[in-house]
Amino acid sequence: MYMFSSTSFVVLFLILWTGTIAIKFNNDDVSLNTSDSVDVLQFLPCLSNVTTDEDIPELKIEFSSEHVEHEYIVIFDNYYSSKSRYNYIEAAIKKCPQVVTWSILKRDNPATHYPSDFDVLKLVNDDDKSWLDLLLDHPAVKRVTPQRKVIRALKTVHETDVTDEDEDLQAIKGKPCLEGCWSQNWRSSRPLKRTSLALSTSGFWHGNNRHSSRRLLRALPRQITGALHADVLWNLGYSGKGVKVAVFDTGLAENHPHFKKVKERTNWTNEKTLNDGLGHGTFVAGVISSNKECLGFAPDADLFIFRVFTNNQVSYTSWFLDAFNYAILKKINVLNLSIGGPDFMDHPFVDKVWELTANNVIMVSAIGNDGPLYGTLNNPADQMDVIGVGGINFEDSIAKFSSRGMTTWELPGGYGRVKPDIVTYGSAVRGSGLKSGCRTLSGTSVASPVVAGAVTLLASAVIEKGNVLNPASMKQALMASARRLPTANIFEQGMGKLDLVRAHQILSNYKPQASLSPSYIDFTECPYMWPYCSQPIYHGGMPSVVNVTILNGMGVSGRIIDKPVWHPYTPQNGNYIEVAISHSSLLWPWSGFLAVSLTVSKDAAGWGGIAQGRITLTVESPPQNGEDAPRQSRLKLPIKVKIVPTPPRSRRILWDQYHNLRYPPGYFPRDNLRMKNDPLDWNGDHIHTNFKDMYVHLRNAGFFVEVLGKPFTCFDAKQYGTLLIADAEEEYFPEEITKLRRDVENGLSVVVLADWYNVSVMKKVKFYDENTRQWWMPDTGGSNIPALNDLLAPLGMAFSDNVYEGMYSIGDHQTHFASGTSIAKFPSDGLIIGRSLKNQGHEVLTGETKTQDDIPILGLHQQNPTSGRVVLYGDSNCVDSSHLQKECFWLLEMLLQYTSFSNLPIDLSDESTISLPPSGQLPERMEGNHLHRYSKVLDSHLGEPKPRPLPACPHLAWAKGEPLNISAPSNLYQHQKLLSVMDAGPMVVKQPNVQQRSGIAVERVDDWELPPGMSHSNQLDNSNAYPLIAFFSTVLVLVFFFVHVHKRKTRPKRRKGPRLKRFTRLQERFYGKFPSV
Repeated sequence: MYMFSSTSFVVLFLILWTGTIAIKFNNDDVSLNTSDSVDVLQFLPCLSNVTTDEDIPELKIEFSSEHVEHEYIVIFDNYYSSKSRYNYIEAAIKKCPQVVTWSILKRDNPATHYPSDFDVLKLVNDDDKSWLDLLLDHPAVKRVTPQRKVIRALKTVHETDVTDEDEDLQAIKGKPCLEGCWSQNWRSSRPLKRTSLALSTSGFWHGNNRHSSRRLLRALPRQITGALHADVLWNLGYSGKGVKVAVFDTGLAENHPHFKKVKERTNWTNEKTLNDGLGHGTFVAGVISSNKECLGFAPDADLFIFRVFTNNQVSYTSWFLDAFNYAILKKINVLNLSIGGPDFMDHPFVDKVWELTANNVIMVSAIGNDGPLYGTLNNPADQMDVIGVGGINFEDSIAKFSSRGMTTWELPGGYGRVKPDIVTYGSAVRGSGLKSGCRTLSGTSVASPVVAGAVTLLASAVIEKGNVLNPASMKQALMASARRLPTANIFEQGMGKLDLVRAHQILSNYKPQASLSPSYIDFTECPYMWPYCSQPIYHGGMPSVVNVTILNGMGVSGRIIDKPVWHPYTPQNGNYIEVAISHSSLLWPWSGFLAVSLTVSKDAAGWGGIAQGRITLTVESPPQNGEDAPRQSRLKLPIKVKIVPTPPRSRRILWDQYHNLRYPPGYFPRDNLRMKNDPLDWNGDHIHTNFKDMYVHLRNAGFFVEVLGKPFTCFDAKQYGTLLIADAEEEYFPEEITKLRRDVENGLSVVVLADWYNVSVMKKVKFYDENTRQWWMPDTGGSNIPALNDLLAPLGMAFSDNVYEGMYSIGDHQTHFASGTSIAKFPSDGLIIGRSLKNQGHEVLTGETKTQDDIPILGLHQQNPTSGRVVLYGDSNCVDSSHLQKECFWLLEMLLQYTSFSNLPIDLSDESTISLPPSGQLPERMEGNHLHRYSKVLDSHLGEPKPRPLPACPHLAWAKGEPLNISAPSNLYQHQKLLSVMDAGPMVVKQPNVQQRSGIAVERVDDWELPPGMSHSNQLDNSNAYPLIAFFSTVLVLVFFFVHVHKRKTRPKRRKGPRLKRFTRLQERFYGKFPSV
């Protein structure tokens, strides 16, 4: 028998009253926090599921990736037998004038005896590449790429352990780097290649509202299925039956007690085992399909286990390709891929993912664990045809680890797409243990199987309907039913939080159609529409680009017929908006893009206000299932923007995006050499990705920031006060160099933020591939200093190839100079500011620490009173959020005060200028670099690369508007919901009774109507407000009850007979009559 104090009794009463109260205990204090996703039975009779960070060790993941020496994947244009593939390769290579010894690697796996579309070619010596051209010329050969080896390492560490980042920071504080530590094997907390995306449960407390002053205990739901109300579908008779779901991971034990329908286990590795030696694959499979202890969503689904990682966490691209082909042969319905990496240009892998979804496989993939930095999406979750899943905690806050958008495929010339698609619980989720029992993990690789399990459960409800179920329709249902989180933006949450019950309602009444994501564009809706809502548009500005994803549920292929039409709303000033539209010529597989460019007409140059309109388009797919006519779906994209009068030139900053390069496709190294565990520059260098914090600071300071995605010859310098060049890796056209000099003479100011460059250091930070015993050389340094010096040469300025680091101050401000360069050449009448810094380049090359005084790091100059002002600074890390240690936004704002307003802040004017030493030889390009392979400027020639011809400036085709003389909705989000209610028919769904399962109260499901555009139905998630109302109501009831009892106790005792009788009647009223003895 359990004893309860008075406080425990009150808490218990509140739990039973509201049904959903999360409790946090700290010594004798009790705090209550309402939640809609907590298993109340876990509190009775003890708090058995309250955990602390100390209870759960951190699961740390390390990665490596390397090319395999002399091994190449030959991709064919179709599926052929092994004999035919051999003959094709032999016919091509035998034409080679040199003797080439080659062989086809034997692949011993379940797909061996089936036709395939690739082979792994091994050559004894591949120095002479003439065989490669002959192979590519063969009509049956589609592509030849190097074989890749992927390594994923899982280990358990504790909070007291020193992490890689701690080691980096210790080095910054003065710990010297010993000989050999600058050239290392690839080990990264951010994966170069596809890797598991699991974290520890310590990531649970990674919400935006984290309480940092003390450690709090937290209450977690015992069953993830209860938190998402899977009981509702179970009670309707759906449990995953008839759905084939594949788990690509580390395998599964043969007789694991949690699984009852494991149809097949296959091994695609070089180890002779099917079992899981690590537990990650077991956990993922359990979240999807466990039927005991820690329940999965679809216990009756047919489970196919694909073991694609060894116990040493090694995998190869060819293993995945074979396994993907086998999944197609097995007619898999749902495939979970809890791996990811930034390489969206791994063509064999990406192409195979497209082929999978084209074969009706619904792929669910983790978006990545590289948050809170923006521009960190992982592939394949960033593909349009894949359901990309982000993570939230049980407080419905975006998990700190969850990667953020936008996609970086489209950079530098365009703008990224919206991802993730949806978010769900990915922190402290319970799943199956290695042999039995349950364990708790966090990460987007946990959120991914949550969605995959939900998709499997949903699929079992509609699988008998035939053509209803496909990757597009499932994605449409998930996104249309998702509940929007009120504090997160579109690049954090996508369409919102997974709502399983509402998704079932939509899918049950689904009719094949196309839809848009996002379903509307509203530049006035913050914070959801950030960054679009962060800056109004105006005449003369660079067009704002919104990339909308088209989901086509009518068929795997489709097209937009005719041209999309722009309809400005006449009463809402729609004629002030100019719109240019481009789109995919073919929607395949299941998706495409609609790029919308927005700017302001000349008539509104001095006008401010709200303008609205809409775009209409028609999507068509071929007829199916005996239909006579093609399928068509007519879509509307509402647009709402805020227009302001054109700002003065001094307030307008132009960000140079065109000359930023990133991984992939080339090896562009990190800007901060101390961050050895994140060696690649892969976040896009955009103001809305890793330079987001800088952009927000500039907007708060009153500046308008525009993005230049084309050469310098394509903008009007008279419109802008300052051109901002940061971390540039690209070369420059000669015409750009000439134009910039002329623009500066005519009043354009320029700020250049450089980074390290040193050929000897570049050779030192190369990667050693232990498998191939070869070095991977960078294509440039943190910045392309030789190219920048060519650009600055007409101005009499140049950077050096020295590398420095250290803390320094200007006035009352302090910042960190991280792997920056110094100024080598500058006009004598300019202001040059120097500081004492450590020579990091010397340390890299010799292992010795050396400090030097008066290092010229900042230069300011104006040639004459009518010319623009030029500022050079040797480091961009202090405004780049990738490895931000001590920001210098204050310094950038000072520099912009000087360049834009000719106002030199007192902290800078009080500085005394230093003299430059005699300039020696300026930095030269590294001999044998491969920058020309990835450059938009350089052309590949035998010998020295030369600039390409200057491309013509892109010109947008502005749509001719067809005005609508009707009123536009004031709130597009709410308006779309109202349209769905008016236009759609009612949905008939069986209403289960309120039941308890896994400790979760399942309420009746309200009728909900299907939106015609599917993605218009998102609703704001205010469910947390209802337990709060219930809590306060309970408090009032308790107060009234105790006051009433107190009054009764203080009254004189009289007329006992009648009072006892009234009390008896009161008992009968609440508990019913008792039988008399």
